[in-house]
Amino acid sequence: MPDKTREELQRVATESFGWEQLHAYQLDAMEHVLAGRDLLAVLPTGAGKSAIYQLPALLLDGPAVVVSPLLALQRDQVEALERVGVGGAFLVNSLQTAAERRGAWDAVARGEARYLFLSPEQLADGEAVERLAASGPGLFVVDEAHCVSSWGHDFRPDYLRLRPVVESLGHPQVVALTATAARPVRDDIIERLGMRDVAETVTSFDRPNLKLSVALATEAEEQREAVVARAAALAADGHAGIVYVGRRVDADRLATELQRRGASAAPYHAGLAAARREEVHDAFGSDDVAVVVATSAFGMGIDKPDLRFVLHAAAPDSLDAYYQQIGRAGRDGEPATAELFYRPEDLHLQAFLTAARAPEDALRSVSKALRAADGPMGARELERAAGLSRTARTRAVNLLEQVGALRTVRRGKVAHVPGVSTADAVRAAVERAEEHQSLIRSRLEMMRGYSETTGCRRQFLLGYFGEHLSEPCGSCDRCEAGTARTRRASSGPFELEASVSHDEWGDGIVMAVEEDRITVLFEAVGYRTLSVEAVTSSGVLR
Repeated sequence: MPDKTREELQRVATESFGWEQLHAYQLDAMEHVLAGRDLLAVLPTGAGKSAIYQLPALLLDGPAVVVSPLLALQRDQVEALERVGVGGAFLVNSLQTAAERRGAWDAVARGEARYLFLSPEQLADGEAVERLAASGPGLFVVDEAHCVSSWGHDFRPDYLRLRPVVESLGHPQVVALTATAARPVRDDIIERLGMRDVAETVTSFDRPNLKLSVALATEAEEQREAVVARAAALAADGHAGIVYVGRRVDADRLATELQRRGASAAPYHAGLAAARREEVHDAFGSDDVAVVVATSAFGMGIDKPDLRFVLHAAAPDSLDAYYQQIGRAGRDGEPATAELFYRPEDLHLQAFLTAARAPEDALRSVSKALRAADGPMGARELERAAGLSRTARTRAVNLLEQVGALRTVRRGKVAHVPGVSTADAVRAAVERAEEHQSLIRSRLEMMRGYSETTGCRRQFLLGYFGEHLSEPCGSCDRCEAGTARTRRASSGPFELEASVSHDEWGDGIVMAVEEDRITVLFEAVGYRTLSVEAVTSSGVLR
């Protein structure tokens, strides 16, 4: 990028947003956007992903359409823009009144919108897409872009419908943003969004200021007491943090116990009224609450660089989710704590919950109902025709859409795809469901591996994302205990991110390479750690 252009970007950053100094990776990413290229940016939490589209949007014609999965995150973005005096930011979501939504669309029609924040569900409405097309958007921004990938840890089927939306809008530039996406997920994002002439900005996954540790427990009560004691001690030292739990009841229980011990704590989960969640969110941001005990939804969009700790009261279902959540600590670059309280039984339970069979009967009922219909069917109509609950209908529709057996049309209605028989549709959907369950189970095993490793935890975590750390970090609990040893990269036949094929498990990508073993992410069965000697001598991996 010419120095003059970089100077102009920095000037706009300072004058319009109050950002004193942009990072080199932000400037590189903005260069790609201003050059008219699609962009995939993988940056850690707190690295300034939003700036990558917010600043160029001021310099390009047409509004930036920003698709985000969380309504609280959308609101935070709008409020942040308003605080710095950047106008033209509007929301369209299900929590608004009809008058508020109408006002936002009117602003879009008048050309007053510089940013429009929506959820993917809003774009299932054909009328909304038509309104956007008429506005001539300059950017189509997909936040939390890993949600579009079935390889991703937080796959959301609504994101699958974004590619047709992009095409309906005349394919404006696509900017996909995420904090966690290994090579297979990045490739999947690019394909599923139909991105063209793609530039990638990917920074290191390493967060050296985070102290990684795991505390082993054998009993549930011992585990809970250890979490509460640790959080209470950190809060007593004046630190703010998040305690992640797996269940709503645990959020309530642990927050109450922390309050009894004198900590300023509050629970946060989907069972609370929206107004209460917003109250907790705001109180935490303004330091009125020191500790939030929350389920996984909390934390996205939190603008709190001085968050000093993230504790996990139980292991999450993947290292992807774990990395994203601990990344909310220490965004100011100062030391921060990321501690997992681990009990092996927690992962046994999660593995059991993923073992449900694919819903063959529901898939067959939905496929037959759509084939027999005179035209596209709405949700309630399809539930009645197929004799299914909302949950069963949703899962069946999502699976059938993933394999191309049905499509979403105007106003969120669905229709069958001509030429696809019910038998073929069900067979393909069952295979997809089984592959996804295998991937989930393999992620649980990688989470177990991190929790139980005697080696450097940072090396293990970075290796999961395909990044090699040549020496132990020296700061995690394993390094401090002296159990970690140097794990050098192999000079053998397998390289990082190489495509391979296994006789039984099919195609995959090499995610980590060490002296004696490699970790491969297979399309059909997920993550597998293999002995280099065994696969080389047997010839099963090529």
